Amino acid sequence: MVKNRVLSNTNKDLSIQAEAMIPTPWGNFNMVAFAESKEEWMPHLAMVHENFEEGNAVLVRVHSECITGDLFGSKRCDCGQQLAKAMEMAAENGGIVLYLRQEGRGIGIINKLKAYQLQDTGMNTIDANLHLGLDADSRQYDIAIQMLQTLGVDSIKLMTNNPEKVGAFDFSAVDVIERVPIEIDPVEENYGYLKTKKDDMGHFLNML
Repeated sequence: MVKNRVLSNTNKDLSIQAEAMIPTPWGNFNMVAFAESKEEWMPHLAMVHENFEEGNAVLVRVHSECITGDLFGSKRCDCGQQLAKAMEMAAENGGIVLYLRQEGRGIGIINKLKAYQLQDTGMNTIDANLHLGLDADSRQYDIAIQMLQTLGVDSIKLMTNNPEKVGAFDFSAVDVIERVPIEIDPVEENYGYLKTKKDDMGHFLNML
């Protein structure tokens, strides 16, 4: 099983730089921008539902940016559908969706497109990254822990299929009291991608 590098410390001193209420198709969310300085043009974002209450075990999704899936509806992954489902569930439960600027599992959009080209020749998502000299997954989740602490959250129900994401909260100030599945039915275009996540990365998926 591929192990993610999720426990390393980014040593970032994130703070709230701006916030505003955003009406979305799922309800009203306060968008909160986190960055080290107000000049940062790609801050991490927290979408905090208007019914969020401090002190409760909050339903939370930690979602890494996926331009192709989130913005353009790419069928090569399940990211856009997961984000929409997470927003729906957060709205129903007064929850939070964290949007981390970690495109392509931390490799950036340019390398992600290069990896897609390699996948089109037969490589899976892991092998393509490694072929490019990159980690299979280089995301940093201590960013999410800092954001949640700033928002006054110390216990969560985490929407994820990824065991490494759950493990990233071990020994942190934020307790994961429950893992909430957020599984999307595969389609032809992303079946192989999801199968790799299940078989090689240990994701909790029910697909055959």
